[in-house]
Amino acid sequence: MPVAPAADASTESLAAMTNDLLYGINPAFEAVLAGRRELHRALLSTGAAGNPRLRRLADLLGARHVPCEWVEKGRLIDLCQSHEHQGVVLETGPYPYATEEEVFGQARLVLLDNIEDPHNVGAILRTAEVLGYGGVLLPKRGVPPVLASVVKASAGAAEHLRICRSAAAPVYVSRALERGFTVVALDGHGQALLADVVTARPERLLLVCGGEDQGVGQFILNQAQFVVRIPQRGRVGSLNASVAAGIALHALA
Repeated sequence: MPVAPAADASTESLAAMTNDLLYGINPAFEAVLAGRRELHRALLSTGAAGNPRLRRLADLLGARHVPCEWVEKGRLIDLCQSHEHQGVVLETGPYPYATEEEVFGQARLVLLDNIEDPHNVGAILRTAEVLGYGGVLLPKRGVPPVLASVVKASAGAAEHLRICRSAAAPVYVSRALERGFTVVALDGHGQALLADVVTARPERLLLVCGGEDQGVGQFILNQAQFVVRIPQRGRVGSLNASVAAGIALHALA
């Protein structure tokens, strides 16, 4: 197959600054299937041209009239700054964040607080989407935005979620309470159990998940109707943030 000539470096750098560069087969597939982003072009690795999934992706991109270039894998690494590209970098428009009104219109929401690791954020988004949570609230500080690494860790699930990033975590909680949500915060020292929340059967629920270092902020712990701990019987001191979130997401779905 023909290999497109290398793009001018300055032009490609400008594109990288003004557009998002998703990488990985699942993120690329889901971005195309979700149909929410502008899709500018795809760069596909000549070295992975025999990969059946990559070929299906190329066919799908062609059907959606997205320009494709077959290039050496080194160019993909230079663009996305990762060896986890799986043979594709997709140049897209920015992530389409939802408004607060769109997110608060859902019955089951997740708020992330003080979770700094993009891989934990992506893993939580993946679980939330699989379990049918309608929306996710990301604070403007203390949690990564929907970066390419977050989309990759979510296996593309972020492309299907309503995600808002417009306020601080305590502000989201105050607004959720005003709208009649039951706020459930995860904390290792909580007095409630997940079973207590299930028994209460809240009609509208906001689950707040904190990071492994700082955890959920004190203001939110003070405001939450339920501060929930996950009992542990082993010797390890704490659960990974995304694992703890996954347990709670499943129990409260």
